[in-house]
Amino acid sequence: SPRATLAPRRSPAFPREAPCCSRTPTLPQALLTLLLFQHKTSLCANLSRPAAAPVEVSLFYESLCPACRGFLVQELFTAWLVLPDEALSVTLVPYGNAKEKNVSGKWNFQCQHGPEECLGNMIEVTVTVLNFSTYFPVIFCLESGSSVTKNLEACLQVYAPQLDGGRIAACVQGDTGAALMHRNAQLTEALDPPHQYVPWIVINGVWQAGGTRHWGCRGEKPEACGGSGAPKAPKAPKAPARCRR
Repeated sequence: SPRATLAPRRSPAFPREAPCCSRTPTLPQALLTLLLFQHKTSLCANLSRPAAAPVEVSLFYESLCPACRGFLVQELFTAWLVLPDEALSVTLVPYGNAKEKNVSGKWNFQCQHGPEECLGNMIEVTVTVLNFSTYFPVIFCLESGSSVTKNLEACLQVYAPQLDGGRIAACVQGDTGAALMHRNAQLTEALDPPHQYVPWIVINGVWQAGGTRHWGCRGEKPEACGGSGAPKAPKAPKAPARCRR
């Protein structure tokens, strides 16, 4: 399967905010968070047989927002890669702080980081709607590279050689891409509470005010997550600023 054989490329060193739970350097904080959610009393539960329904994580983001790229590449994709489908379900909604306007029956979009971000958003929504499990690695590749909009062909060659880049381009430039972006605009505008910045993280239908990291650290913590006697983790670099509306 794609998850079993995938070897992620080296991702750029996006800064990360300090975790509220101490942790060992080898365990990604977001993975720890999801484990705490799925197995509230123990970090040693069997991941291959989750006791509950999948954790549903929806990420509302922008393709060129530094904080969004850092979260998607370093945290969300890592958790998705490790956890089985039965434990984690991911939905990506690229749109964020964009604005849309209907002009003569066609949707036009204005994005926070300019036209290139609108193009990146449209590329990513088009790729993921085809087959999310197969093409999420393509999104990872785009977001971890030097250019979200210029590396599509290279990322397809590595992670989805069966997909024709021309097909993606045709969707992006045609009515399909605009329709998909309009759908994402509707999903974003329907958020309750309304989003104030991106990345905006919703878990099982509930917005997480502190992101997955702080949410996962609520309540009594096992020793492996900063309980009594656990070693303190070194202070992490400051995270990139969220992209506010």
